[in-house]
Parts: sequence; C-alpha cells; structure tokens
Amino acid sequence: MTTIDRRGFARLAGLGAVGSLAGVAGAAPAVPASAAPASAPSRGAAAPSRETCEKVARDLLLVDEHNADLKLRYLRVLIDHGLPKARSPKKVLVIGAGIAGLVAATLLKRAGHQVTVIEANGNRIGGRIKTFTSGFADHAQYAEAGAMRIPDFHPLTMALIDKLGIPRRPFYNVDVRPGAAPSGPIPPVTYTSRGGHVWRSGPVKGKYEAPARLNHTWIRVNGIVQRRDEYAADPRRINASFGLKDRRTTAQILDEALDPVRDHISVLHGSQRVDKPLPELIRGWARVLREFDGHSMNRFLTEHAGLSDAAIDAIGTIENLTSRLPLAFMHTFLTRSLVNPSATYWEMTGGSRMLPYRLEPGLRGNIRMDRRAVRITTSGGGVRVDTVSERGSDESSSAPQRPAETFHGDVAIVTIPFPALRHVEITPALSYAKRRAIIELHYDSATKVLLEFRRRWWEFDEQDWKRELGPRYRPGRVTHVTGGGSVADNANRFTYYPSHAVPGSEGGVVLASYVWADDAARWDSMDDRERYGYALRGLAEVHGDRITEFYTGHGQTQSWLRNRYAFGEAAVFTPGQMTEIHPAVAVPEGPLHFAGEHTSLKHAWIEGSLESAVRAALEVNA
Repeated sequence: MTTIDRRGFARLAGLGAVGSLAGVAGAAPAVPASAAPASAPSRGAAAPSRETCEKVARDLLLVDEHNADLKLRYLRVLIDHGLPKARSPKKVLVIGAGIAGLVAATLLKRAGHQVTVIEANGNRIGGRIKTFTSGFADHAQYAEAGAMRIPDFHPLTMALIDKLGIPRRPFYNVDVRPGAAPSGPIPPVTYTSRGGHVWRSGPVKGKYEAPARLNHTWIRVNGIVQRRDEYAADPRRINASFGLKDRRTTAQILDEALDPVRDHISVLHGSQRVDKPLPELIRGWARVLREFDGHSMNRFLTEHAGLSDAAIDAIGTIENLTSRLPLAFMHTFLTRSLVNPSATYWEMTGGSRMLPYRLEPGLRGNIRMDRRAVRITTSGGGVRVDTVSERGSDESSSAPQRPAETFHGDVAIVTIPFPALRHVEITPALSYAKRRAIIELHYDSATKVLLEFRRRWWEFDEQDWKRELGPRYRPGRVTHVTGGGSVADNANRFTYYPSHAVPGSEGGVVLASYVWADDAARWDSMDDRERYGYALRGLAEVHGDRITEFYTGHGQTQSWLRNRYAFGEAAVFTPGQMTEIHPAVAVPEGPLHFAGEHTSLKHAWIEGSLESAVRAALEVNA
C-alpha cells in the first residue's frame, strides 16, 4: 500500500513540485523536473533589485541613507525632548486609537498641533493591546488578550513604560522555580546605537539578576511527555517518534540550517554572534533579501537546507513553525536572528492596558470614540473623514450603522490595519503601489484561550497536591514551575503559565492555548464558550486530569481574526512581500500618512508601532 505524507499530498495538489507517485491508480504522467518549478512561482518571480533590497535592509536596521541611526533619533523624540514646536500648527486627524495612533497624537499635540483621534470602537482604546479585566470568578484576576511581553531589546517600548510611571516586572519566557525572585533594582533601558553611542533612560543603580531558568516545562508529542530539559539532554526518543534519527534538538537543527544565512550579517565570536560593521551589515541583509525573500519557510528548509520531512515535522511541532511553514522565510528568520535567546522579557504590572490608558489623560477631549471611518477624501484643502456610529456594537458583533460626524483636517495619519482600511472608500484613489499593499498585505490570525483556576496548580509539588486535594488526592504529573510554557501536538499547541501571582489571590489564569494561522482556525470556528472545555481537556492531556479539580468554570478567549476592528493578529509576510509590498506601505500619499506595526518591520510588536508613530509624527511636523 502506498502512503502519502502531507507534503506529498500538497505536491500532488499542485502546491509544490510536480512529480509522479508510483502505485497510485489514475496518477497523472510524471512531469520532467526541468518542466516544473520546485515550488509555485510567486507573482514576482524575478529577484528584487539590489536598490530595493538595500532600501528594505535600511528599513530593517533603522538607518537612513546617510547611515544615521533612526532608533536613537526616535528615542530622543519619544523619551527625551519631544518634537520641535510647530511653526505652522496643523489640524491633524489620527485614524485609530491603537498605540501607534495614541503616541503620534500625543507627540503632535505637545508640539502645538490641533489633534483629533477617530476611533471606531465605542468601548475601549488600545487596539491589539487589550487586557481582560472581567469574566473571571475572582474579580482581582486579569489576563492579556493581546500583547503580553516586552523584550529588553525593544528600547522605545521599555523606555515609554518607564517614562509613564508604569511598574514593570519580569515576564518569564522560560520557567523559573516557584518562589524565585530577581535580585537588585530594575535596570534602566539601554540602547547602543549603530555608531556606538550609548543611550540610557536613567542611571544604573545596581546589578540586576534574574532567577535561574529551569527549562522544566513540558513537551507532549506523539504520545510522549517529557520535560524540556530532559529533551535538551537527550532528544532521541522524541525525535524518533517523528521518524527522525538525530541526536540534536529541533532548535539545534533549525539554527544550524539558518547559520549559513546568518553568516551574511554576523560573525561568531566564541559562542555569540556579533553584527558585521554597518556597511557590510546593510549589504549582507540586502543579499539575504535578494536570495531568500521569495522563499517560504518550507521551501527554504527543503530546498536550501536539505532537511527531511521528518526533521521539518519535528521542527514545526516543537519550535512552533508548522502553521507558518507556507509563509515567508524572512518572517521566521528575522524572529530567530534578531531575538537574543538570553534576553530578559518584561510585563506591565496591572496589565498591558496600562500603556494606552496612561496616554489617554493627555488626549482627553481629543479622542472621538464610536466613530468608524467609512470615507476619506483628500483635496488641495486637506482631508475629510466621514464616519458612522455603531452604538451597541462590540468587537465581535455589529449594530446598525448611523451617520455620525465628518472631520476635516490639514493632514491625517492612518493607523488602522490594512484589511480594515480596505473597507474604507478613499477618493481620489491612492497610488497603485499603495492600493496593492492594502489589498495584498497578509495578516495572520492568532487566538488565545485563557482558563481560570482557584489554585496555582502549576506551582505545586507533590506535597501541595496532597494537601489541596485531601481525600480526593491521586498521584499525577507535577509541573512545579512559575512562568514559561509547554508545547503539545494537540489543539492547544502552546501553553503559558503566569509569571506572577495576583496579590491577595490563591488562583491564577493560564494561557491554555496560544496559536497562530491554521492552528488558530481550529479554534476560530467554535463559539467562545465552547472553546473552554476543549482547552481544559488539552491541558489535562499534558498535566493530568487532577488539574480539573481547580477549574472555576470561567475563562476568556480572543480571536483576532474575528475581531471587527483588528481583522487579524498582525501583518506577516507571504513569500516575496517584504521586497514587493513593504517599500510602499509607509510612504505618505499627499496629506495621508501611515503608521502602525504593519508599516514597520517589527510586525506584531509594540516596538514596531512606536517606531512608526514617531516616524509619522516627524513627517507631519516637518
């Protein structure tokens, strides 16, 4: 009997290389390899120009045509000095009250401009920065629907949090021992520019040390349950369950596949990679873009790295790549190349919603809620934005639209996601390049399912289980961690445990399932409440059924694809879009300027939104 794996099926379906399959009745005649490309050609089959690749490389590195460091400039504007006072104040319309819109509006208002922020949502500001503060049995509990962690290599975000007086604390991306705590004062934000200038948000007051990482969370795949540190010590058992005979972990296999590409942009100093000098770095990134922007991640791993299906299956499952294998190689490469595995991550005490709501008082009277833009008209006299009210709507259900206000301005900053902008009538038409970007820029889906428990069972040792269950006690799996996350091949895929307890509460909220792309679609078809039972079952498959003793019956869930204002989690390129689509995304069109994470090259991060907000504010203030 002949069997077909999922990539073989894709090839037969015309999604990859065409070939013959011996023994399949009615199979089409084999097509010579020379007659068929290894993968379906992208719309732009020719390699992008060197000029385009260098421009995108500069956007990626945030350096201008004179090699000046734009990140340093943005820090000085956002944190230190603000914008220069406007010599000719303008009436500025900002469409969207996400973090990009709020920051751009704040900077421009302080510079003396007359600012109006137009927000479709009638219930909250913040966009995809959203914290659930209700829906739990314990009213003190909260959990993140959107942005939940900030790496220390995102200085704009970190410094803005500190400037606004929002307390921050460690987010344990890798688990630590329950009860462990960092030592020393919270460090200031530090950024070293491309030219070697060191910017700090304040003085260093002592040495900060994070708790030791355990790597003690779970991998559950193919019926095997193993701790991450056990897999790191000997990966053979789990690897063999995929048909992979390799003594390396999936992370090691993937990193070694990516290393030849990294060699274009960095050199090894001991065990650490160090960026090449800036001129070489720009040329190196341009070469990477020219050679690989047209690749999907799957095409890179099969054609360039020469990995087997078994290796790709294992990497996809354990390293969270399965759902993004068809998407751009550059997305995954950027994530793994620009993210330092030793980085410290932070979270905002009280929830990420603190960030937009600390900005809101400075814009009180400038934000118009429940005003959905439906038409943007530009002329020699400026910009007109027609809006409707959707009173009674929420983020997943709509109410009848009624005409609302019409706003007039000299310029506008459009910060809403491009899939939402596609439903806005714009007259006269934008340039072809911009319209193509609005139509084609790919947005990924992401879904979270959060479950509340009346005890923090993930921190328990066996004695805790005996005490808490009493006569209902039975042996089971002991997790005994704070923070970090586990991975499974069930529908939950990725689970994150809280890094901190809520003061005064014995319980907590677990991010039971955090998924993207096709993995998210498996949840998005369900009603919200329907998801909780399945997510609880998925948790029990990893941790044992005794955890269900503490489930409160409450939870929250967020599907960003089904959100009427977001239209998806974030921009994530398909093959070729970084050089074909990105160059037009942020370019102003007459009096219209554009901001938001999708206009940066830090998709899905607050940092990208802030970079774009400062850039757009500088454009308007010029």
